[in-house]
Amino acid sequence: MNSISVRALLVRGMLAGLIAGAAALVVAYFLGEGPVDAAIAFEESHSHEHGGEELVSRTMQSTGGLATGLLVFGVAVGGIAALAYCVALGRVGRFGARATAALVALGALLTVYVVPYLKYPPNPPAVGDPDTIGERTALYFLMIALSVLLGVAAVILGQRLAPRLGDWNATVAAAAAFVLAVGPAFALLPSFDEVPKGFPASVVWEFRLSTLAIQATLWTVFGLVFGHLAERLLTPGAARSASRTAAGLH
Repeated sequence: MNSISVRALLVRGMLAGLIAGAAALVVAYFLGEGPVDAAIAFEESHSHEHGGEELVSRTMQSTGGLATGLLVFGVAVGGIAALAYCVALGRVGRFGARATAALVALGALLTVYVVPYLKYPPNPPAVGDPDTIGERTALYFLMIALSVLLGVAAVILGQRLAPRLGDWNATVAAAAAFVLAVGPAFALLPSFDEVPKGFPASVVWEFRLSTLAIQATLWTVFGLVFGHLAERLLTPGAARSASRTAAGLH
């Protein structure tokens, strides 16, 4: 793949990430803000400090701040995923442009979010000891790094086993190896249970489900949009077919 194609895919990945971030923003606003508001209300009702000056209003946090964070995040991970796509295309089996984009998006969702989520699930405001935030953050990013590295190793293992075992058996073996490798990390890394007494369990559950829905939306939309854009770039016949279809509608 030449540098022009890589650059074009990178731009399309960032565009797809922007669109995916916008879709995730809608989910975050309608599903995530309720649990956050409930958690903040709990925190304020149990806080001994009252009347402090609010540097950024809650309205700004839930609109402009949320939009900026998700859109920038979408563009950033879209570009990184596009580069991963360039490496994966043609090297992870006989998959076309769209199928490879779907696999990259699924792999990113699982390794970057779902696996770390299972060990260190996100918590709403008012949950967590401020004294351990540095340790918890470091361990969370360590879990992401381990998950991604083990995921890459599993893909390489699957590639090497495929000629002997076949694609299906090699994929199952690689997935099993990934699970077995992640298991010790789950067992050895410390866990945290810092939900304050009296905090509604339903709020924690709703918040965690909403964050999972946000990430699932982000990567699903990215995979669909980027797969379409990549196919049109890499498969000239698909672009011509789309042009003829559009012309026929007029």
